[in-house]
Amino acid sequence: MRTTVISGDDLSFAAEVILRGGLVAIPTDTIYGLAGNGLDADAVARIYDVKGRPSEKALILLVPGLNTAKAFCAGIPESARILAETFWPGPLSMILPCNDTVPGIVTAGGGTVGLRCPDHPKALELLRLVQVPLAAPSANFSGSPPPKTAQEVLEYFDGRIDCVIDGGRCPLGLESTIVDLTAASFRVLRHGALDEEDIKSCLSSE
Repeated sequence: MRTTVISGDDLSFAAEVILRGGLVAIPTDTIYGLAGNGLDADAVARIYDVKGRPSEKALILLVPGLNTAKAFCAGIPESARILAETFWPGPLSMILPCNDTVPGIVTAGGGTVGLRCPDHPKALELLRLVQVPLAAPSANFSGSPPPKTAQEVLEYFDGRIDCVIDGGRCPLGLESTIVDLTAASFRVLRHGALDEEDIKSCLSSE
C-alpha cells in the first residue's frame, strides 16, 4: 500500500478514503489520530489491527459538535451540554451513555461512548465532508509515544495506512482529558491537555 500525504487544503481524497472504509491519519489540536469511519465496524477493526490495540480498549469518536453527538447517545446530561459549550472544540473527551447506532467494536461491548470535537481546521473540515463520526485513537502503535507531526505518523505507519493529512505540528502535543459523565459526579479517567480544575470550575459555576 502507498500512503498518500496531503499537505494542501483539499481533503476530498481523504474523505473518499474514509467513506470506502480506509484509514487516514489526521491532525488535531492534541495529537495525530488514526481515523476511520466510526459507524463502519470493518474500518474500526482495521484501526485495532494496524495499531495493535487490545480489543477491550474502547475508542473515542470525533464529532463536529454537540448536536451531532446527540445522534449517538442515549441521553445528554446537563453537565455535558455545559462542558461542550465551554470546551468544544477542544481537548475534552466526554464519556456518555451510547445508543445502538454505535458499533459494539467502538465501545468494546460497553454501554458508553467517548465523544470529542477537535479544535483543528483540517479535522473539522474532514468531519464536514464525510458526515460520519470518526473513530480516531492516537496514530501510533499501542504503547508507543503519540505523534505530534505527520512525519512521526509516517515513521509508524508508512505503507500501512491509506493517507496522512499534514496539518503541521499539533499545538498542544498532549492527549485529550477524558471525563466520565455517566454518574451524578464527573470523574476524570485520563488527565490530559485540559486541566481538571477548569472542568470543576466550569461545572460548579452553573
